[in-house]
Amino acid sequence: MPIGAGFMDTTNKPQRPQFDDNWILAQRPAKPWNDPWQLGGWLVEEEPLPDGSVVQVGTLFLTNRECPFRCLMCDLWRYTTDERVPHGAIVHQIVEGLRRLPPVKHLKLYNAGSFFDAQAIPTPELPRVAELLTDFDRVIVECHPRLVDRRCVEFSRRLKGCLEIALGLETCHPDALARLNKRMTLPDFRRAADFIRTNGLRLRAFVLSTLPFLSRQENLDWACASIEFAFQCGADIVTVIPTRTGNGAMDWLQGQGHFTPPTIADLEAIHAYGLRLERGVVLIDLWDASKLAHCTNCGSSRLDRLGRMNLQQKLEPPITCGCQGDAGDSSG
Repeated sequence: MPIGAGFMDTTNKPQRPQFDDNWILAQRPAKPWNDPWQLGGWLVEEEPLPDGSVVQVGTLFLTNRECPFRCLMCDLWRYTTDERVPHGAIVHQIVEGLRRLPPVKHLKLYNAGSFFDAQAIPTPELPRVAELLTDFDRVIVECHPRLVDRRCVEFSRRLKGCLEIALGLETCHPDALARLNKRMTLPDFRRAADFIRTNGLRLRAFVLSTLPFLSRQENLDWACASIEFAFQCGADIVTVIPTRTGNGAMDWLQGQGHFTPPTIADLEAIHAYGLRLERGVVLIDLWDASKLAHCTNCGSSRLDRLGRMNLQQKLEPPITCGCQGDAGDSSG
């Protein structure tokens, strides 16, 4: 797939709203109440490593204060609290979560924001959290690039295993990135990635499959370019997130004709491109992806194919059906 899309041309286009915090908050539906002492959920899934092995990874979804960065596409605020959680709540959640998990050696602590946001995960609790994680070979947390600092290194030194930090790149399209209200630039991402790698930590990156105001081909081109950019910054794993509606802002954009959710074919094309690079692990996040499998004849088979390619990191022959979601890659 060629990487040749130009930057968004705003000439003679209608004035777009300013996607700032106030506008994004105004589009939101009601936020449910979340118990700060209650773990948001947990799961165990298989995931490939850069060395080709496949491991069982446990994930604990922590409940904490909402992220201060209100990104245009984010819907994770639905699982957060409005206030900082009480002292001991995060440790309590992790203890309860570890009791539920089967024996695994790899653990994700995802908190719908940034693990090193002191208003989300209180800094004084980090040493106790690290004590609870001594049995794991790898601990994965998520963090906004602008919050990556010495706290990451200090926390990693308390672990026996390695620390992997997942950064949301979203896109390497500078104009589109600015309009996501993420309050991050590409140099910010590079700085955070360099800091992570220089200090011996592992790096994972998140890339969005689809952005507002871009054509389908532009979205495919820029998603592929963003995977390459993440690998250039030293990522070991790149996870492609199918951009979805449901947070108010993205629904408004879809209603105005400025955003179209990705199709199965889009995910297939992006995945195929990423795997062909052979630069590192490329995953398609299949959480809730069944909503994109509209065809009753091929939908479930195509999701299964993406799942197998996630684990094997190898292309499989495309599934053809004749529906509008025919495979978007030329493998096989």
